[in-house]
Amino acid sequence: MPAYAAPATAAGGVTAEKRGSLPGGGSYVLFEPARWNGTLLVWNPGYGGSGAAAASAGPSAAVNEWLLGKGYAIAGTTSSTGGWAVKDLIANQPDVLAVVRAELGEPEEVIAWGSSMGGLTSAAIMEAHPDSFDAALPLCGSVAGSLPMLNGNLDGSFVLKMLLAPGDERLELVNVQNEAARQAAFRAVLEEAQSTPEGRARIALAASVAQIPTWTQSSQPEPSARDFAAQQEQLHAAFMFGVISPRQPLEARAGGNFSWNTGVDYAQSLVHSGNATLVRALYSDAGLSLADDLGVLASAERITADPDAVAYMQANATPTGDIDGPVLTLHETGDTAPTVAQAGTYSERVRSNGGNGLLRQAFVDRPGHCDYADAEIAALVTALQQRLEEGSWASLAHPASLNALADRIAAEDGLDRGGSFTHYKPNSMLRPEREVGQ
Repeated sequence: MPAYAAPATAAGGVTAEKRGSLPGGGSYVLFEPARWNGTLLVWNPGYGGSGAAAASAGPSAAVNEWLLGKGYAIAGTTSSTGGWAVKDLIANQPDVLAVVRAELGEPEEVIAWGSSMGGLTSAAIMEAHPDSFDAALPLCGSVAGSLPMLNGNLDGSFVLKMLLAPGDERLELVNVQNEAARQAAFRAVLEEAQSTPEGRARIALAASVAQIPTWTQSSQPEPSARDFAAQQEQLHAAFMFGVISPRQPLEARAGGNFSWNTGVDYAQSLVHSGNATLVRALYSDAGLSLADDLGVLASAERITADPDAVAYMQANATPTGDIDGPVLTLHETGDTAPTVAQAGTYSERVRSNGGNGLLRQAFVDRPGHCDYADAEIAALVTALQQRLEEGSWASLAHPASLNALADRIAAEDGLDRGGSFTHYKPNSMLRPEREVGQ
């Protein structure tokens, strides 16, 4: 059994954390409440939250304290390596549960949760370990998977390069050899293009096919529907984070290139992006021919993927949506990494597997990535716990119910309230493929 620190008693009668290593090389942390309600939450970190980082049991100290006060046991795990550690985190789960059973006994309910990459991991855990996990709470997760997310990134970077710097070899699209140089080169091309009307129009096209939203900066108000200049500025501000994400370390894990754009019609991608009016207006203002640029993209040489690398990323992870227990996801409508369209595609997959009654999706209408208030998260945990106890969602995940619950938690327990849950129907991803396109 993995070694862990000896128990200690903290103020208020709550057992202090126990930490130790796992057989797979990762680490874990476990907190025991003074009076356990029988539910265990297992936290999975986002990208970069493993390696030398200490394991965390939740998204914030305030939420962790609130959970313990409500009787939840909380645990978390890391991988021994950083980066795209989805495979290792999924493999850690049985060992983390073994520690919990040895320390606390058998949980009545086990919930997988996490943020960003950890949100994807928690959705994938529901499929990888259906006998061990009863529910999942993915926060800001790429729940439709790594492949459609990174194919979307390829689309955006491909369009930008083909229209602005097709001969610049520093702009590596796949099979990346120098990530730092690639990032710097894309940033330089992006900033130069932003200084001209022609460049701004082409940035908007590239960002749109990558499904970047038109309100991405929390420090600025949402642009009005016809303020195309402000919308373009939002697309530009989010482009590097939302589209030019690190690729080299993921390709190293997968053993090759896992992205492709064979068969992609970028004219149709623009139509379905929701930003066609914006892009056409910017092209018109710049005196550019959108048809000509789309023709350039149509004739450009396409990129194929390594099937073995695709298979790795499918497994680590591109969820199928085949779930046996309740899943409650949370997304900001203005998230860019991943985009909120991940929620739409995941919902389609769950529905195709007959699990529509198990899934609920919550949204807060603002920009940001995993920038949730503590009371918002506490409300979701409470709603999911009620779903497990009652066996039906009823109105538990309705925006009005979640808002009322978050208001009460903020008032009674002092957690930060944040904004409001809202009705929202996300688009599906433009690139939802699970197999290599031909």
